[in-house]
Amino acid sequence: MVLATHAIAGAAVAQLFPDNPALGFGLALVSHFVLDMIPHWDYHLSSLELPADGNKLNRRFHFNNPTFIADLMKIGADGLLGLLAAFIFFYPQTSWSLWLLVLGVFGGVLPDWLQFVFYKYRPRWLQPLQRFHIWIHARRDFNDRPIAGVLMQMALAVLIVFVLK
Repeated sequence: MVLATHAIAGAAVAQLFPDNPALGFGLALVSHFVLDMIPHWDYHLSSLELPADGNKLNRRFHFNNPTFIADLMKIGADGLLGLLAAFIFFYPQTSWSLWLLVLGVFGGVLPDWLQFVFYKYRPRWLQPLQRFHIWIHARRDFNDRPIAGVLMQMALAVLIVFVLK
């Protein structure tokens, strides 16, 4: 699932709990894993190496890979698009709701940012979360059908907005 979809879902969920930002953040975080269970499309990151053994837990980001900057720009654009879309769909009425929107977006994308940290620095404390993230991820994907995958995620984002707004 792309970051934009996770960001929109996270903001949508967090906005449901304006009086309890901790609950909103927690449920935005949970929404990430729920969405990852749905078969979806993910864009390819060239600087993320999958080892010969195929074990996804052993992937590594290579900062010295010439494609890393392009990957970083792709990830950044995706995250920014999600933040902007969440802002557009859930335009905050007060400064407090702006804080809640940002908290929801952060909760919705946090597991993928932690994947980035894990694949680069391998902190032991993130290993259980990464195992869970890999385990819960849909076994079927649309990576070989990017147009269908993108359209499906756009439709899902629109559905989330209309159901939870």
